[in-house]
Amino acid sequence: MHRVPALFWRFALIFGVCLSLLFSTYQASAQDFGPRDFTGQKKWTAIVTAYEPEIKAIDSAFSAMPDASIDRVMNIKGIRYQLGTYKDKPIIIFTTGISVPNAAMTMQMALDYFPIDTVLMMGVAGAINPIFEPGDIAIPERWYFHDESVYVNPAPNPANNKSGPAQPILSENNQYVLPGDYIAALERYKARERIDPHAPKYQNFGWLFPDEVSIVKKGWDKPRKTPYFTASEPLLRHARNAVKNMPPIQMPSGKAIKVAIGGNGVTGSVFADNAQYRLWLEAVYSAQVTEMESAAVAMVCFVNEVDWLIIRSVSDLAGGQHGQNEEDVFDAIASGTGTKLLIGILDELVK
Repeated sequence: MHRVPALFWRFALIFGVCLSLLFSTYQASAQDFGPRDFTGQKKWTAIVTAYEPEIKAIDSAFSAMPDASIDRVMNIKGIRYQLGTYKDKPIIIFTTGISVPNAAMTMQMALDYFPIDTVLMMGVAGAINPIFEPGDIAIPERWYFHDESVYVNPAPNPANNKSGPAQPILSENNQYVLPGDYIAALERYKARERIDPHAPKYQNFGWLFPDEVSIVKKGWDKPRKTPYFTASEPLLRHARNAVKNMPPIQMPSGKAIKVAIGGNGVTGSVFADNAQYRLWLEAVYSAQVTEMESAAVAMVCFVNEVDWLIIRSVSDLAGGQHGQNEEDVFDAIASGTGTKLLIGILDELVK
């Protein structure tokens, strides 16, 4: 009467132990989670834009070239990827969508899905430096986020405090109340300025006080405040060679454009169309151009250890117009000049 339950429980125990061992072994060796490992696979160059006028310029140029082809088009989570070759080099072309969150999301997704080791981004930007005219090109060496920031209250008026003068934590000019942790961060930023010539020279823009993004990557034990991201030196060298080796790039009018390689660019989730803010961006970041995606793409590439370079063709002087901004008038023209330089850099890359 009692032997059946005993045998049953003994069998159940043995079965459970075996199942546990099998499951733990499967867990230890399974590759079901995370992005694919593309080790040993031929790597691709990603050609990236943000929105319609830019991708139209690239598609138009590539469709007219006998040594460029698109062999497959895929749609993953709403993003259209064009897969092909340029002079036998594998390429993938896609748009990120406008602004920081779209750029970060789509860039990381592309690196997870495809064997990319080089990113060339091309698009339009607003000039910060007034030396740039529509159609001119900037290839900044460094990219900063300009709107990672702290918004604060003005300092209370001591005259309204009946119990005595207020003693808040204030900014240097005693006009604003700053959080304590931001005061400590500012001290670190000021110390960095003394040793890093590219560190931002932080100052507030009214009640807006600039801060830095914290990032973490493989090999770091904790997140670090990061003021900027630096483009890959080999790609900067290819850009310089391209400018030297290709014919001068011209506007449709025949006017030759200027190409500036080096310096700084700034990215934010705002369309910067204010002259005073433009002057602030120049003072704090020594910025040449501003737009809404590049620093996010640069950050993702930095974390994933992928080479990157960003080409920005000027559509307007940010906030420099009288009346309504008409940057859209020059979007297509600026995208065209940027595409010509992109192709020149690709030629250097495939040599």
